[in-house]
Amino acid sequence: MLTCSCRVQLPHQPVLIVPPTAPPRAKDGGLLFRQKLLYLQSLNIDPHKALRLNPSLRSTPLSSLLSLEHSLSSFGLSRTSIGRILDMYPLLLTSDPLPPINFLLHEVPLPLPHLPLSLSRCPRLLLSSVTTQLRPALRFLTSLGLVLNSHTSLLLVSNVENTLKPKISFLQSLGFDEPAVNRMVVRSPGLLTLSVENNMRPKVQFFLEEMEGDLEELKRFPQYFSFSLEKKIKPRHRSLVEHGFKLPLSKMLKVSDGEFNARLIEMRLQRVQRR
Repeated sequence: MLTCSCRVQLPHQPVLIVPPTAPPRAKDGGLLFRQKLLYLQSLNIDPHKALRLNPSLRSTPLSSLLSLEHSLSSFGLSRTSIGRILDMYPLLLTSDPLPPINFLLHEVPLPLPHLPLSLSRCPRLLLSSVTTQLRPALRFLTSLGLVLNSHTSLLLVSNVENTLKPKISFLQSLGFDEPAVNRMVVRSPGLLTLSVENNMRPKVQFFLEEMEGDLEELKRFPQYFSFSLEKKIKPRHRSLVEHGFKLPLSKMLKVSDGEFNARLIEMRLQRVQRR
């Protein structure tokens, strides 16, 4: 019997190497980014403006934005208000709103039902530092005797040295002492939002020179500064002068145009009847 000493080689079988399944990152990343843009649009937020003003928003997960909305809505803000606020201040999309909110609720303090109006009127409160802005402003405002509410809490974003104190100094320069100025501010907190050079000084000048008014009347009616010089103060004063009448500032300015004209006619009739 013949035996074959040679080895039989079997045909080589190629080994198929299957790469591990990997998620299509670029595709998935693009899909998640699109979902984030659609979410911003659902809140009426301009995504292009938001990304331009807040570049870090690009890497912020959608879950963080949803959490932010939930947090703000838990304090009484409607979805419409949240969208409007975040569209105005896109930096809020990557900020923590809880420190300023806690400050408003516990240090000011604002009643919880008043918080939504306060934030809607002044969303910048949510971007302000408690330590360097809100707390120093609160300290100064309360030293004047102001009790802050949802309408006046916007004053908390004003810089004490550069914005608030110059108004106080201007009023004192008119001859009003500190207690008188404080009472004026408490009666008309809007004084602290006005420009000295563009608003307060021209109105004082017109009051003293054209109206020949007494500063004591400004002390009694500081709301004078909140009325438009060109649209209300000057026209009404000239109407009174034209007919030879004079009214206290409050009666001259607080009424509507229709009431003012009716009062003017009534005064003219009374003068005729006295003759």
